[in-house]
Amino acid sequence: MATVNLGSIKFKWKGTYAGGTAYTIDDVVSYNGSSYICIQASTGNLPTDTAYFEQMSQAGTNGTDGTDVGTVITTQGDIVYRDASGLARLGAGTSGQVLQTGGTGANPSWGSVSSDYVKIASATPSNVQTVDIDNIFSTSDGYNSYEVIITNATPTDDTKNFEMRLINSSGSFALGGVYAWHSGGGELPNGTANFTQVGGTFSANEFRLIGQGGQVHSGSSGGGVNMTLQIINPEKSAYTTYHGHYSLMRSNGGGSVDNLMNMISAGVHRNQESIRGLRFFFSGGNINNAVITVYGRK
Repeated sequence: MATVNLGSIKFKWKGTYAGGTAYTIDDVVSYNGSSYICIQASTGNLPTDTAYFEQMSQAGTNGTDGTDVGTVITTQGDIVYRDASGLARLGAGTSGQVLQTGGTGANPSWGSVSSDYVKIASATPSNVQTVDIDNIFSTSDGYNSYEVIITNATPTDDTKNFEMRLINSSGSFALGGVYAWHSGGGELPNGTANFTQVGGTFSANEFRLIGQGGQVHSGSSGGGVNMTLQIINPEKSAYTTYHGHYSLMRSNGGGSVDNLMNMISAGVHRNQESIRGLRFFFSGGNINNAVITVYGRK
């Protein structure tokens, strides 16, 4: 009875084809990316010789027109994409750019993030008398208005007003005596259920941002002043205006009771000066702490 070697009833992988190797039936080799099986024992006959080998699988196309992806992208940061004819390279953009699509039928490209609303300055004063945020307004920056957000501004001394002056294009303070503003809103005394109407109109050497009766509590539990200010075209040689909204916990004068105030305020500097920066301070003592951030808007 004949003996059958079950181990021989299978393909035998021999790796990459070598001209000096003797191949027997069912040997499988790799050649130029394709694989071939030996159908007749031989030595030195290429796998493409159909008398000795049959093709089992065929190599795919490398890239487009024979171009390998590895040769399309050549530098760290490159991206490969398909243009109208085949694979193409998009070189790295500059720092901070983002990848943008041109839509159907167009190639991708690098572009800048929209700068319509951008943070341009910030400050976190702690136990200082004044904080200047200077050189933030410019005719060349393309912004039409600015937003200033102030959080948790508290004084070191009780019952102080939060105020602001303008820094003009020469680095000096804008003309005094022509800061005019008004405010209106409601005050909720501690222990009561309803707001009472408060407001007033003023003129002085600075803007009193929190308006009439807005003396700020110095206690840590009060939360200080929280406000947003909209400043329109301060860099232009015109009347600088602002409007804003604020809330605060204020002292009743003795520091023992906190009243909540919620107000809308607006002001104008009644002199045509170009403004480049802002100074913030309390009417007495130091700024205990605050976070002040300025954004430009187009």
